[in-house]
Parts: sequence; structure tokens; C-alpha cells
Amino acid sequence: MNTAWQDFMESQGASFDDKGRARFGTASAECALMDLSWLGLIRVCGGDAASFLQGQVTSDTRDIDATHSALSAYCTPKGRMLALFRLFRRNDELLMLLPAERLGATLKRLSMFVLMADVKLQDASGELMRIAITGDCAPAVLREHIGEPPTEDNGAITYGAITLLRCDSDRPRFIIIAPTDEMAALWTKLAQAASPVDSNFWRLLDIRAGLPSVFDETAEAFVPQMANLQLIDGVSFTKGCYTGQEVVARMQYLGKLKRRMYSGHIDMDTTPAPGTPLYSENSQSGQGSGKIVDAVVSDRGGVEALVIAEIATVEKGPLHVGDENGPPIELGEPPYPFAAEE
Repeated sequence: MNTAWQDFMESQGASFDDKGRARFGTASAECALMDLSWLGLIRVCGGDAASFLQGQVTSDTRDIDATHSALSAYCTPKGRMLALFRLFRRNDELLMLLPAERLGATLKRLSMFVLMADVKLQDASGELMRIAITGDCAPAVLREHIGEPPTEDNGAITYGAITLLRCDSDRPRFIIIAPTDEMAALWTKLAQAASPVDSNFWRLLDIRAGLPSVFDETAEAFVPQMANLQLIDGVSFTKGCYTGQEVVARMQYLGKLKRRMYSGHIDMDTTPAPGTPLYSENSQSGQGSGKIVDAVVSDRGGVEALVIAEIATVEKGPLHVGDENGPPIELGEPPYPFAAEE
């Protein structure tokens, strides 16, 4: 983490956990301001940047421009997701926003395939800070201090040194990207209207929006369709070849999806870590019934989660966290319908 930014955040009352997530002692607010330092940035620049990424990631980089971002995955040749990120353009550069714990491995692996291409890959996390604002207040607050925000989900706009990204949610929410000095001044202004809250509130809003993440514990655990990426424009089936494309395309057109991602609620006070196994007495799979994708203690009580589970097992009966003695999970569809893929 940028030391100057961490010092500034601590001066604003924040402490940090071992994942770099800021704690302000407040879980949520109607008008909320969050530090997103636990997310890192990979910069991809050079004349071949877009064409290079086109051959590496699941989304179509031709759709990424100054007004549009997208979720995308970087897969192994076997189609398993190594990283999941938001891809956006800022001036002449492409940037990948992903959990900081996955940045090093992703950057190292991508760098292996640059070869003779005019591409430069860099960790931009120490240069460009990340914060977020959410709530019905957010558009007006951003309009006052920065400029007109994007109105559509996945919309993007850059004003000078500040980039705004709008994300899916049942409430307006925006990621803000800017250099350290500009961001510190901006945070101070925004904090007069919005309440600083714990960074985990952003994860909770992702969970409610049905937007998955890949962490160290779940790297190489899922193919994109298991995480519903085909339902949220995170996979292009018309762009051509990319790493893992053969497996992803085969599942889409020739296979049958056996696992998918569900929204879940668990009546417990502690948070199961990503990758925590699920149990069902009805499962016959050697790979288990499923896994936790992400989970956060809810301001509504209990824990809200995204889980990837066997479809047939879900249809037969309850799943439990960990083993047969673990708490049951109440499952439902995410905000987008599964029928969209059929």
C-alpha cells in the first residue's frame, strides 16, 4: 500500500486488517465512503496493449473505451480463473482493478507472454488511489465535486486526473481513481457529505449484486461460467482466441453446466473465508458440493455470501458450511436471472 495514503487514512480514523482493508468502526451507511486500497491496479500500456489483452482475457477489449468498463477474467489454459478484475481505460492506458493479493501472480504470469509486443505491464497501485462512494446521495455529491457521473452500470468517465466507474448495484455506487494528492483532497471533501465506513461494505454490495471475486484461496477453482460471468457480460463468445478459450467455449456450446453461483444467507456470526467447502449429503462429487466465493457479515443480520455449488445438489436439499454439522445456507438466485443463459 502507498505509505502516504495509509498515513492519510489513519489520520482520518482508519485502521487496517491483514488484507489491507480499512476499518472505520461503521459497517454501513445510507451515504457511504470507502477506501479500496485492498484492490490493486495493473497498468497495461503501449501500442499493442488492447490486442495483447484481447488474447489473454475473457472480455472483448474492443468494447473497453473511455465510457465503458467491464468485468473480465484471466484463465489458465484449462479455463480456470486465476484472476477476476474490472477492466477500464484511463486516457491511453488500460487498467485492471483486482484484489491486491492476486496482483503479483497475475502480473508475473501476464508478463511471460508479452514477448515482442509493444506492451508494458506495471503495478500502478502505489500511484493511483482507489476509493468508492455509494448511496442515493452519490450522483449529486460527485456532480458537485468532480463532474457528471456515469449513468449506466459499467459506465466510465475521466475528468483530468480523476476517473469515475459506475458498478452494478441496487443503489448508486462508484469507484473513484486518482493520484494520491488529488485523492486526499477529494476524500476530505466527500467525507463532509458521506460517512466513511469499513471497506467490507463494498464486498457486501458486490455480493448483493451477484458480482464474484477471485482471491488466493479460490484461484484456479472455477471456470467463468461457474461464477455466472456469462450472465454479467464478463465473457465474450465472439472475440476469438484467448488463454482458456477452448475450454470456456466448449462448456458454453457443447457441455452442460453442473455448477453455478448462488446468493446465500447464513445464520452465523463469524465469516467463512473464500474457498470454504460446502457439504451436502446428496453430493456424489469427488470435488465436493461447492465452495464459498465470498462472504461478509451483514448489516441485516447473519452473513451474506456468494457460493458456487452443484446445481443437482442444490435442487435436492440443503447445503452446509464446512461439514454436516455446519450451519445451513439459505440459497437464492442473484439479482440477474439464471434463465438468461438458457
